[in-house]
This record gives sequence, structure tokens and C-alpha cells, in this order.
Amino acid sequence: MTLAPTPIKQYVEQRDKGYWIEGTRISLDSVVYSFLNGESPESIAQNFPLLSLEQVYGAIAFYLANREMIDVYLEEGSAEFQQLQQSFREKSPLLYQKLKASLAQKQGSV
Repeated sequence: MTLAPTPIKQYVEQRDKGYWIEGTRISLDSVVYSFLNGESPESIAQNFPLLSLEQVYGAIAFYLANREMIDVYLEEGSAEFQQLQQSFREKSPLLYQKLKASLAQKQGSV
């Protein structure tokens, strides 16, 4: 009996300068940050109902197999976000203060 080779399934794809769960609009970042924050794959799958548990495990396996590259990618994204935030603060200081006050008020009421 000859077994046919099983095709390799891809769980992560690169597009638009980012990494995404194959065939979805869910970023790898979302799954990785949840995983790094200590969430279980089952919990992550519950938080992202469009993902199957298999896709979550596939995304985590991709991250672990490419950890150095993805950590650099995440650091670059974080730095870009910080830069955009600083630019916003400088361009619209009054609006930034209002948003910051609103956020503080919201967090105080929770």
C-alpha cells in the first residue's frame, strides 16, 4: 500500500507588509500578542471566532519557528506606532489632550 504525500498546509501569509492568518483579515500580531500575554490557544480561538483551533496552533507554530524574524517585525511595528502617536501629539495637542482625558475618565469608570 502506497500512501500519497500530505500537502503542507499554510497558516500564515505575508501581504501588505504584514503577516496574516491565511485567508482571513486577522493579523498574526493579534494571535502572537495574545499568546505572549499567556492566553491558551483555546482562549485565543474563542476570542477570534473566525479562527479555528487548528489555525491558532498553526499561527503559533509559525511564530515559534520564525521567532527572531517575527519579533523584529513586531518591534518595528511598535516603533512605527510610537512614531505616529508622537506625530499626532505634536500636530494636534488639544485633541490629544481631550482623547487622553476621555480615556482616563473611561478607565476610571470601569
